[in-house]
Amino acid sequence: MFPLNTDQLAAQVAARGILDISTATIRQISSLASAIEQVAGEPVVHMELGNPGLPAAQAGIEAQIEALRSGVAAKYPNINGIPRLKEAASAFFKAFLDIDIPPRTIVPTVGSMQGCFTTEMLLGQSKPGCDTIAFLLPGFPAQVHQAKVLGFKTTGFDILKHRGDALEAPLRALFEQGNIAGLVYSNPNNPAWTNLTERELEIIGRLATEYDVVVVEDHAYMGMDYRNRFGHPGREPFIPTVAKYTDNYILLCSASKIFSYAGERIALVCMSPAVFDRHYPYLEEFYEMPTYGDAYIFGVLYATSSGTSHSAQYALAAMLEAATQGTLDFVDDCSEYGRRGKRAKEVFRRNGFHLVYADDAGTPISDGFFFTAGYGDMPSDELQLELLRYGVSAISLPSTGSKHNGLRICISTMGSDELFEMLDRRLARFHADHPISVAAEISRQQVQ
Repeated sequence: MFPLNTDQLAAQVAARGILDISTATIRQISSLASAIEQVAGEPVVHMELGNPGLPAAQAGIEAQIEALRSGVAAKYPNINGIPRLKEAASAFFKAFLDIDIPPRTIVPTVGSMQGCFTTEMLLGQSKPGCDTIAFLLPGFPAQVHQAKVLGFKTTGFDILKHRGDALEAPLRALFEQGNIAGLVYSNPNNPAWTNLTERELEIIGRLATEYDVVVVEDHAYMGMDYRNRFGHPGREPFIPTVAKYTDNYILLCSASKIFSYAGERIALVCMSPAVFDRHYPYLEEFYEMPTYGDAYIFGVLYATSSGTSHSAQYALAAMLEAATQGTLDFVDDCSEYGRRGKRAKEVFRRNGFHLVYADDAGTPISDGFFFTAGYGDMPSDELQLELLRYGVSAISLPSTGSKHNGLRICISTMGSDELFEMLDRRLARFHADHPISVAAEISRQQVQ
């Protein structure tokens, strides 16, 4: 039972070949947590893996079943994507982001993981000397790992002290190096759940145009800033996007969170016409395809998966259509994450924790899928291991590129009172066993 002793935990860490807990991948931590459950004989509170914790959108399920019954499982889909999906996506982006993306520049992928991986791959090949993928940090660890797997260099900076107008100087310094192939970030942010302001998006867009850098904006949690009531098709407020401020953009849109359709691995890579139609001499030489869009579809996607699930494309098309028609309120359907986030924050704060990334340029962050928690001045790796001993699993902020001590807390699967009560009991025991000194807390507040 919990807490485990340190030798029991160390044995499980060693058995999984984890050399540094603070930089271990999310899947490694999830595997470790599952092993710890077997040792303890009771469940871990899983707050490490962002698994959707809501039912899948029924419109998608019904459309996919109908497509399968019609025989699409026996046919390869067009690698470009089925016309119905491309048209539905174009209408969806107009309805909720108020931007015009033509169907021809929208391409389905095997989840946003493949979408980001293949996008980074082609961006890193497009211009000689531009071999570095930049990130606004903290960020989704897998996206940085993808660039590493591809053999590209990575760079970025922690935005905690660079919000609002203060974002421009470090971003300009980054772009001035002349080696940046693309800038990647998620909005809302994974892991901090911060949301970029319109002023910050304008800065990013303006500098992307000035320095000819393509921005890859990940909308995995589209509309989930619950301080605003997004989600009414064709009506303000529209979901913020850098696409309002530059033509150098690629948007990633996944069905995994907004429609709870993670199991079917379906997403969209949405390129501006300026990016899709741009000619790159290297791509013409290497792929014998001069435009970015053709090289992406017929060069990279063809080689990596030759398209994505035929039936899942019908599912995503139906969900996008229902949202645009106003019969599926995906923002309201996902608002349960906001309630869980608020409740989990209260539990952590009650037991001595503080938010690390606490505001958006002076405004408290929204309640949602993630938040970041620190405990006094305890180092991230120590905090992560100690909470694992007490039966609470999370990933460390250093693994996300953050320069600050703490953990990323994911609330997606906290779907019952029993889980919250278990979390409260375990954090209370942890807090009792690890008192925070007054001096350490004062020092932490002064640094912030």
